[in-house]
Amino acid sequence: MTESAFRSGFAALLGRPNVGKSSLLNRLVGEKVAIASPVVQTTRRRIAGVLHLPDAQVVWLDTPGLLKPRDALGEAMLRAARSALEGADLACLVVDASAPQPGEGDRRAASHLARARVPRLLVLNKVDLVPADELPARARAYLALGVEAPFAAVLATSAVTGEGLAELVDAVRRRLPPGPAYFPPDVRTDQPEHVLAAELVREQALHLLRDEVPHAVAVAVEAWEPRPNGMLYIGATVYVERESQKGIVIGRGGQMLRAIGAAARAEIERRLGTPVYLDLWVKVKEGWRDRPGSLAALGLGGDG
Repeated sequence: MTESAFRSGFAALLGRPNVGKSSLLNRLVGEKVAIASPVVQTTRRRIAGVLHLPDAQVVWLDTPGLLKPRDALGEAMLRAARSALEGADLACLVVDASAPQPGEGDRRAASHLARARVPRLLVLNKVDLVPADELPARARAYLALGVEAPFAAVLATSAVTGEGLAELVDAVRRRLPPGPAYFPPDVRTDQPEHVLAAELVREQALHLLRDEVPHAVAVAVEAWEPRPNGMLYIGATVYVERESQKGIVIGRGGQMLRAIGAAARAEIERRLGTPVYLDLWVKVKEGWRDRPGSLAALGLGGDG
């Protein structure tokens, strides 16, 4: 195959929170490279997932859900999403088709995409939750988001069942420019292993904690030490903003922290394919979500 026949490029997945962008990314790539949960703002940084095809390489860019920022973290997340869009060859507006009509968040996301000078695709996700006879009307409702900047195509997908993903991949592949591969064949993401491990710890905190505590949680890996017995030692700190949140994360007698650690360790071992000893600590970093220096230290500066 000549270089001109091979296509490669970046396809940004954008939309309001909880439309399934991260789940789509994982299903498209074929392995878990981004965490997912029902909690708003689960995705805090731009994450690349690489799909290798015989005649193309698609670099999918998962992005934070587009929200009106309420703090420095929200502003950083918005910058990360905008940065992904600016560097993309193609943009996908992902919407939750289980909602009959687009909401304000969908309209806000569409307005961001309208500024992009690249092909735009409308992705109706979660169609497994939509009765077949209702899908055409919902497609028309969401297509209205493209009045200012029409969509080049509309795709119906499900990250759960895999429905429509082959059609989405083909629609993206055909619109990518000719060029060489950006990543080697064995690479599926640009996320370092220690960053993914920290995210897998945070994912379990999102699943197990309640109320506003998950939004105040950040995780940083402090130690990554292969041991002679084949065990990988990982030491990580779970940061919260207040002492009361620290008590909730630890739980009575350390029960909650142990539950988070056990579930995260299983996920990390599955991802790395090696036995892991996971050591977790909980520390208070007051107001970290509104402090640019704290965000930078946690790798959440918003530059992707």
